[in-house]
Amino acid sequence: MTTTPVHRQAGAREGAILLLGSSLTIVGSVMVAPVLPRMIEAFAPTNPQAPLWVPLAITGPALAIALFAPLAGWLADRFGRKRMLMVATLCYALLGALPALLDGLTAIVGVRLLFGLAEAMVMTVCATMIADYWQGEQRLKYVNRQVVTIAVVGAVFFVIGGMLGEHSWRLPFYLYLLPLLLLPFMARILWEPAISRTPPVQTSPQATPALPDRVNMTALLAGYLLVGIGMVMSFVVPVQAPVLLVQLGVTSTTLIGLATGTGLLASLVGALMWPLVRRTLGVRGCNALLLLLGSAGLIGLALAQSYATVLVSIVIHGIGMGMLVPNAMAPVMNALTPTHRGRGMGFFTAFLYLGQFISPLVIGLAASLAGGLTNGILALAGLVALYAAIWGLGAFFRRQPLANASPL
Repeated sequence: MTTTPVHRQAGAREGAILLLGSSLTIVGSVMVAPVLPRMIEAFAPTNPQAPLWVPLAITGPALAIALFAPLAGWLADRFGRKRMLMVATLCYALLGALPALLDGLTAIVGVRLLFGLAEAMVMTVCATMIADYWQGEQRLKYVNRQVVTIAVVGAVFFVIGGMLGEHSWRLPFYLYLLPLLLLPFMARILWEPAISRTPPVQTSPQATPALPDRVNMTALLAGYLLVGIGMVMSFVVPVQAPVLLVQLGVTSTTLIGLATGTGLLASLVGALMWPLVRRTLGVRGCNALLLLLGSAGLIGLALAQSYATVLVSIVIHGIGMGMLVPNAMAPVMNALTPTHRGRGMGFFTAFLYLGQFISPLVIGLAASLAGGLTNGILALAGLVALYAAIWGLGAFFRRQPLANASPL
C-alpha cells in the first residue's frame, strides 16, 4: 500500500468504493435500531438500568463521532487519507461485530462508543477523498450520489437488521463484518491524492478549476452552521413523531414505523431533486427552499389532527432535509484548501452529528419554555423559517453563479 501522493484521474471504481464506504455511517445506526426493544428485554432482568443504557448503545456513537471527527480529519491530513480509511474500516468491522460476543451491557456501550470513533474516521475520510478526487460539477455529482447511496443502503439494512433481530438481538451485529470485503478493493483501487497548493496544469477550457490558495472561513462557518441547525430540525421527525402519533391515538408500531420509513423515502426524493433545484435557484435559494420545507413540515406535524396529515407533513419535511447535506457539504468542500481538507471535513462531520445529538435536548428546552411539545416544535419551526428568510434575502441580492457551489 503506497502513501506517496500522486496525480491520477478518478473514475467510477474509486467512486463506488467511496460511496459504499460512506454508507457505513448510516448502517452503523439503522442496522441495530430495530433490536432495541429485544436488547432491553434481554438485559432488564439483570440490569434495572437497561432502558437507559440500551438506547445509549444505539445513539452513543453519534456523540463519539461529533467529538472525534475533527481529530479524525487532522489524522487524515497528517498520516494520509487511504491509510486512515483502511485502518478505520477494519476497526469499524471488528468493533461493530464485537457486541454480539459480549454479555455485559456497560461493555457493549463502551465498545459502541469506540465504534463511533471508527465511524467518524470513515465518514470524514470518504467525504475528504471525494473532494480530493473530483472538482466542479463532477464533485457535486459524487456528493449527491453519496447522499443517495447512504439513504438507499440505510433503508436496505434497516430491513435486514429487523429481520435478523426477530431471531436474536445479537445477529444484526455480525453484519458489521461485511465491510471487511471492502478492504482489498480499497487497497487496490484507491490511491493517496496529491496534496498540493499548486493545481494541475489546465490543458483545456473543461479542465479542473484552480484550487483555492487559502481557506474561505466565511463559507466554511456558514456551511457548518447550516448543517448543524438542519440536523437539529431533521431529527425532530424520527424522535418526536412517534410521541405525537401516540398523542393522536396511533399506537400501532407498524404505522409508526411506516411514518419513519416515509420520511426516509422523502429524503431520498429530496436528494434526487437537489441537482435540479441547485441549478435553478442557486445554493442560497436552495438553502432557503429546503429550510422552508423543513419548517413547513414541522408546523404540519405539530398541528396535525390525523395520521394522513402527519404523513404529508413528514413528506414535505423529508424532501427539504434530503437536500440539506449535499447543499451544505459542497460549499464546505470548495472553501477548503487540499492541505486543510481533512480537518475541515472533520468539523463538518462534527457539526452534522452534534446537531443530531442535541436535537432532543433543543426540543426539550423549547417545550419547557413554550409550554409543551407542540409549542416547542412550532417555536423551532418559526426560528428556522426566519433563518430561511435570511438565506432567501441573500439569494435575492446576490444571485449565485450556477456553476459555483460557494454559499456566499
